[in-house]
Amino acid sequence: MTHRQRRLGAGRSVLTFLAALGTLAGAALVGAAPAGAAPGWTQLATGVHYEQFDVSAAAGVAHAHVIRVDLGDPRVRVELLYPGAVAARATVSRLATAQGALAGVNGDFFNISETQHPGVEATGASVGPAIAQGRALKAAVPNGQRFGPALPPGTSTKDVFGVGTDRLARLDALALDGSVRTPEGQLPLRGLNQYALPVGSVGAFTSDWGGASRVRATCGTDRDRAAPCSEDTQEVTVRNGQVVATADTPGSGPIADGTTVLVGREAGAQQLRKLSVGSAVTVQHRLVAASAGTPYRFALGGYPVLDEGRPLPGLDDTTSAVRTAVGIADGGRRLYLLALDGAPDYRGGLTIAEVADTMQTLGSVDAFSLDGGGSTTMAARKPGAGAVTVLNHPSGGTERPVANGIGVFSTT
Repeated sequence: MTHRQRRLGAGRSVLTFLAALGTLAGAALVGAAPAGAAPGWTQLATGVHYEQFDVSAAAGVAHAHVIRVDLGDPRVRVELLYPGAVAARATVSRLATAQGALAGVNGDFFNISETQHPGVEATGASVGPAIAQGRALKAAVPNGQRFGPALPPGTSTKDVFGVGTDRLARLDALALDGSVRTPEGQLPLRGLNQYALPVGSVGAFTSDWGGASRVRATCGTDRDRAAPCSEDTQEVTVRNGQVVATADTPGSGPIADGTTVLVGREAGAQQLRKLSVGSAVTVQHRLVAASAGTPYRFALGGYPVLDEGRPLPGLDDTTSAVRTAVGIADGGRRLYLLALDGAPDYRGGLTIAEVADTMQTLGSVDAFSLDGGGSTTMAARKPGAGAVTVLNHPSGGTERPVANGIGVFSTT
């Protein structure tokens, strides 16, 4: 990622690690605090270790669960956990079990509700870009359409945490580069499997989207997520380079492999209305990295909080909550996955500024904040166990289905 203005001087919260508790407590999903025993890291597999500890913070004592991942070990890798469709949700434990992961945490913020748009389906799709096994699944929604806390200054919904084909982790930004070539000329493509499209644009939906309604993509504006849905829309279905169907409102249902559904709003809808069944159309799209020259095998959205050893300027230091984050160390060869505990004794959590400090104390040089609150979940297979279990207490009492996550895989 590009260099950002640094926050210098005093004023950062000083976090004190009160205790390092390295055993896998295996706490049930109840309100009691997790039990701890001997300090140190517990090995889940070669190159993957777990630890838990207390953190003294502004809102009281927070309890952290951390998985350390050695990407320098060829037997270890991380991948995107997701339900097989962009517009779908599942719990972290279910995702990890289904994909055969050793461990995982929840990922990006997502389209969780549509109370401002009665009758419109909440898609469950994530906010930021997503790449799974080298394939671009989706691009980022406009900044004003995101769910989650306010973004730190200088960041955007295009920011990602990812791991390249070189097996090195990094922070970056991924922008959509796409076009729709028609007999009338070439149109810019401004969306790929997104729950929200920029005003006046055309977006593409593929089989990766799933079966959820595409109406949500035409609701809100670039600056106001709650703004009404557009009344000027058009949908065009393209297969084998030709238009096979048109409609004046976005539809729903699975999209077949090799088929692209184009959705336009306002000026984009007017351009799509020029197309009719049989029109020749070519759709192209890719995600372009702002910094890395190495292709990404895996990436997901959130926002950076620590850059080259320094917290970003303007991080929130007043609102405490249960949090999830990922840190990068050792030139991208080591990761720290952090999930706070949501048990009543610890539910005060950390501010974003305190998250940055905690990740730095762990040894991270760069760090990235993920979805928190009721979404915060860490799950893993304990040594000798055949099933994945939840290690923290989700603050809602049970696991919340999420859009995606970071999965840790091991061949040992």
